[in-house]
Amino acid sequence: MIGTEMIHLGLDTFALLIAVAFVAGGIDALAGGGGLLTIPALMAAGIPPVSAIATNKLQSATGTASAFLTFHRAGHIDLKTFALPALGAFLGSVAGGTAVQFVDPRFLSAFVPVLLIAMGLYFLLAPPMSDVDRHARMGRVGLTMVTTGIGFYDGFFGPGTGSFLTTALVALGGLGLVRAIANTKFLNLSTNVAGLAAMIAGGKVLWLLGAAMAVANVAGNQVGARLAIRYGGKGVRPLLVVMSFALTVKLLSDPANPIWTLF
Repeated sequence: MIGTEMIHLGLDTFALLIAVAFVAGGIDALAGGGGLLTIPALMAAGIPPVSAIATNKLQSATGTASAFLTFHRAGHIDLKTFALPALGAFLGSVAGGTAVQFVDPRFLSAFVPVLLIAMGLYFLLAPPMSDVDRHARMGRVGLTMVTTGIGFYDGFFGPGTGSFLTTALVALGGLGLVRAIANTKFLNLSTNVAGLAAMIAGGKVLWLLGAAMAVANVAGNQVGARLAIRYGGKGVRPLLVVMSFALTVKLLSDPANPIWTLF
């Protein structure tokens, strides 16, 4: 495996990660949150946290670009309106993707399960979103500040970013759910490209695995994008909650996880 170090994966593990990438792509296109599956799956396969985040960025950026093109061709994305928020998201993600490379890997190994639990609770407890456009509560500058903060989170870690952006566009930008999901792809593509660039500069990406997962993620995103255009993003949250908690249990079941040294 090409990357910061040689990592040997069995064929069954390699195939499983590709399957996870396909499912994650579909979830990302529908509602965001596919990283809740891919990052812990990569870590459970023995890949170091920063390399897992970096490799996830490669496959996620490719899949998001695919979904973006599908939504754009369908006329659901407003490039002019969201250009400034996308720029803020890009710059925030560059900062986050750079910062995470200077964090102790043991801290990340302990911190990831905590973040996954928080993300699972978010998906479980967050209120449903409407398909109807409403009055925006925040202007473009305010929304840009929000997307910059979310961009930093995406560059630093990532899972749930699409859902955070969609929620922000619905709650603060006044968009209906389908329009919010579509324009989230524009913003999320900015954060993914920026975070990936920072990770490539740091030499953290596992290219062979990331490329294989990217192909699967594109296929999943294409399926999910078409379902989102037709049906919206409903029905995905229960799956995300179950999968994120299950993968959290998997990570915490490892007695070598640094979090257990805290107790």
